[in-house]
Amino acid sequence: MILGEVTGSVVATEKHYKLEGRKLLLVQPLGLDQRAKGEPILAVDGVDAGEGDRVLVVLEGRSAAMVSGRPESPLDAAVVAVVDHVELAP
Repeated sequence: MILGEVTGSVVATEKHYKLEGRKLLLVQPLGLDQRAKGEPILAVDGVDAGEGDRVLVVLEGRSAAMVSGRPESPLDAAVVAVVDHVELAP
């Protein structure tokens, strides 16, 4: 699971039937310093997140598919939480 920030959405009018009705989000992974880390990823939204939200993303296909409610979905990533704040221990 990673921390990220939603930077946009993807519209795909033609997609696998198990993804119909699902919102696709672009998420920029963040490091513990809250700065961008690595390349953006595409994830299915499981919690009604939106642009600018800090989110938790699962990157395991089986877990991502479970979030979609469609276990056989061809997914690699899913947004599973909107993060209110992050506290690091001193």
